[in-house]
Amino acid sequence: MAAQDDTVPVPEAATSVPDERSIGQLVSDASRDLSALIRGEIELAKTELKESAAEAGKGAGMFGAAGFLAYVAFLMLSVAAAFGLVAAGLHPVLGFVIVGGVYLIVAAILALVGKRAMTKIRGPERTKRSIEETKAMLARGKTSGSDTGRELTRRT
Repeated sequence: MAAQDDTVPVPEAATSVPDERSIGQLVSDASRDLSALIRGEIELAKTELKESAAEAGKGAGMFGAAGFLAYVAFLMLSVAAAFGLVAAGLHPVLGFVIVGGVYLIVAAILALVGKRAMTKIRGPERTKRSIEETKAMLARGKTSGSDTGRELTRRT
């Protein structure tokens, strides 16, 4: 039976001399990392806005239904007024006015429900929070002689 080797392999970076990359390579790496960070922020914003769009659709649907029912109520009240002038009797007019009034009440309820649904729409709060964290991280990480970090935090 062969003896088992219990040694843990040491990563190459731990045994080699420190990485001596040029300033150009460091700037290139920083630029690439910053681009990846910005792309990530944009993807997060897109995801949040898609979630809010569903809520906006519900609210818009309620407003559309309220508008349609208000239009139907207007038609019913118009027909009721016409029959009132022709018939001069109370029953047909009263019947059409009551139906038109019911439609107006339903339209008002739908408008209020639609308004409530629209107030639930949120902006991209996670994205805002993430951007603030990134700005704070950049502010902590910049060196005293670097203007690049200051420019990046000023733009975001």
